[in-house]
Amino acid sequence: MKKVIVIGGGAAGMMAAVAAADQGSKVLLLEKNEKLGKKLFITGKGRCNVTNAGDMENLFANVMTNEKFLYSAFYTYDNNMVMDFLEKAGCPLKVERGDRVFPVSDHSSDVIAAFQRELKKRNVEIRLNTEVKELMTEESRAMGVLLSNGKKEYADAVIIATGGISYASTGSTGDGYRFARKVGHKVVDCKPSLVPFNMKEDWCKEAMGVSLKNVSLTLKCGKKEIYSGFGEMLITHFGISGPLALSASSYYVSKAKGDCMCYLDLKPALTLEQLDKRVLRDFEESKNKQFRNALSHLFPSKLIPVMVKLSGIDPEKKVNEITKEERKSFVELIKNIPLTIDGVRDFKEAIITKGGVSVKEVNPSTMESKVLCGLYFAGEVLDVDALTGGYNLQIAWSTGYLAGSNAGQRDS
Repeated sequence: MKKVIVIGGGAAGMMAAVAAADQGSKVLLLEKNEKLGKKLFITGKGRCNVTNAGDMENLFANVMTNEKFLYSAFYTYDNNMVMDFLEKAGCPLKVERGDRVFPVSDHSSDVIAAFQRELKKRNVEIRLNTEVKELMTEESRAMGVLLSNGKKEYADAVIIATGGISYASTGSTGDGYRFARKVGHKVVDCKPSLVPFNMKEDWCKEAMGVSLKNVSLTLKCGKKEIYSGFGEMLITHFGISGPLALSASSYYVSKAKGDCMCYLDLKPALTLEQLDKRVLRDFEESKNKQFRNALSHLFPSKLIPVMVKLSGIDPEKKVNEITKEERKSFVELIKNIPLTIDGVRDFKEAIITKGGVSVKEVNPSTMESKVLCGLYFAGEVLDVDALTGGYNLQIAWSTGYLAGSNAGQRDS
């Protein structure tokens, strides 16, 4: 019987172990944490956005790096198969806005429990609190692993599914990159992605905690627009976070050149003319009030002092004394608030790692290394990443399945 070792008990590793066992292989799953799925447990704020229910075109459109490499993986094991697997494993799912898929219970622990049941059913041996020191190789072939306690585990195939270096507290400390480099693999520079922005503007501190819905954010480097999105955003003491900011960060980390700025539109559903009419109407109703007391219908209360300050209009000024030019300029500000980027936060706050094992050295049809026979890669350790919305987990499931089913085949 063929033996497969999977290093890493996260999303990709658990799926790889299931797929390898389904080929009839004996599978040993090694996890250095005290439990499986530690990062999975905190994804989607603990709700676990397991995949996205959109079509294949949508899946590829949301992959930021090396989408062509994922053709075989996505077509071999797509989002519908993931959903079917989890439902049959006793984890009912629901589809929310943006085609994001979650467990009906809103508990990521149910996803992990479903995998644990499936691994047990397939007699996968799981060893927790077990750290791999290095790969064992012989004549350009993977032979197994050397554990930190000095013990050797031999295998016909080894799958590296160790994750990236984001959320290091969950065990993602870049071990897979170290293993890959040591056997001759190139590792593309790793950067934090899907990560909040630091902004230079002081007003962010004043408005920290303000959650904005139905706003749009545009990212420009020089005159070139490299991202524009609509949705939710959070203002923090250091800058901006939330889904819109995280998606923008992926483009920033990938494509930014030179000085970059973000522009926030608080009323994207209205044109300048429509917004001007709306403001004029509000001003008419509050004409005898001071400017700072006439904006409660336009903004969250914590944002009002910031907008007053940015407008340059005297907060004490009576609304009926505001000039047409001042009003027009205020309307333009609402649709185009500038934010000066001062870089992104670090890996501690990044949802994913951009960069990783170079896909040029991995067979896209099998996930097997082109450098070392019998060595496979799955998940975030590879140089592939996507936007928020369940796409990164779909990459983990698809590459995990492909790696496991090929590593587990008797004839390879």
